[in-house]
Amino acid sequence: MKFFVDTAEIDAIAELNDLGMVDGVTTNPSLILKSGRDIVEVTKEICELVTGPVSAEVVALDAEAMIAEGRRLAEIAENIAVKLPLTWDGLKACKVLSEEGKMVNVTLCFSANQALLAAKAGATFISPFIGRLDDINLDGMELIEDIRTIYDNYGFDTQILAASIRSVNHVTDAARVGADVMTAPPEVIKKLASHPLTDKGLEQFMADWAKTGQQII
Repeated sequence: MKFFVDTAEIDAIAELNDLGMVDGVTTNPSLILKSGRDIVEVTKEICELVTGPVSAEVVALDAEAMIAEGRRLAEIAENIAVKLPLTWDGLKACKVLSEEGKMVNVTLCFSANQALLAAKAGATFISPFIGRLDDINLDGMELIEDIRTIYDNYGFDTQILAASIRSVNHVTDAARVGADVMTAPPEVIKKLASHPLTDKGLEQFMADWAKTGQQII
């Protein structure tokens, strides 16, 4: 499974990237706002930092304007994936931009039918939002499973990018059912290394080592 980090914070991306934990980055208008940076400036910096896809989202709502914004964003760097909403206009823009050879990430997917449309429109990535479905008492992981089955049935190349990841369990479950990629905030990715039994075992090792009175260096 590929790991994308869902942030526009350069320091957080750099830390994870140095560990080989970053296969790409996803951003959105909310994350750009949180960063306090100019969208072109910060997106360019991220693209220079990582080699994988960097999703940059349009803010227009009609297809023609989405296409224009998508082309502008794609000029920032070769590894830009233009992020488009899963609306009818978004699908129109996806078709045009993907045929121009640009990577496209179709976001805000909440149904298998939407994912099917995105694949047929040539999307590079489809981003089903797991956490937001869970918020309304629907099983977000079932959606990942359904999309996986449909894409495998018909040989679609569109990659399933599990988004709205809220917990380490979401990561495990998404990997288990076959998501190609997951995107999560830096703090969730770091929590993947944590386990109470690891902490307990380390505490015991340190206590026993102290009793030996030894030093390695």
